[in-house]
Amino acid sequence: MAFVASISNDEVAALEAVHFVGRIKVVETPDALAEACHILSKESLIGFDTETRPSFQAGVSHKVSLLQLSTKEQCFLIRLNKLPLTREIIKILSSEKVAKVGADVRNDIAALNKLRHFTPRGFIDLQTEVVKYGIEDKSLRKISGIVLGKRVSKAQRLSNWAAKQLTPQQQMYAATDAWVCIEIYNKLTE
Repeated sequence: MAFVASISNDEVAALEAVHFVGRIKVVETPDALAEACHILSKESLIGFDTETRPSFQAGVSHKVSLLQLSTKEQCFLIRLNKLPLTREIIKILSSEKVAKVGADVRNDIAALNKLRHFTPRGFIDLQTEVVKYGIEDKSLRKISGIVLGKRVSKAQRLSNWAAKQLTPQQQMYAATDAWVCIEIYNKLTE
């Protein structure tokens, strides 16, 4: 399948938005985390992303607040501001049996490694993959526009990911960002 090399912001803005339609599970307790890890460890391919509370001051940064791991049917939003990066999560992030596909994976892994060091295995970075198909754009929004012909909304990107409760809009944004990586990868490799 041939893809265009690049797409303009105006062209992306004109596309229909894509949204995750599966089940979103906010994970804030050890029991919910154990259940999520049990389900995810049986998958061969999952979507991967993280979110960090933005800083609007020079020199100030925050720790990663949210880890999104998604199957095609359900997305787990793991609140790392409320739970530690446990051995169960590390086992999935270090597994070669569970492929994890995301965009800008290197920076997400670096942020997670600040919480707890682990050796990442089984990661697929869409920013690297799309080059094989002649795609030059690297943002998830533009990659989605080129490969799926659908727009990923970035309206919640700068919201407070460390908030006491995630809004429904934040949950949808976070779930879509992880899940759409699976959709893009499957379309590229079909």
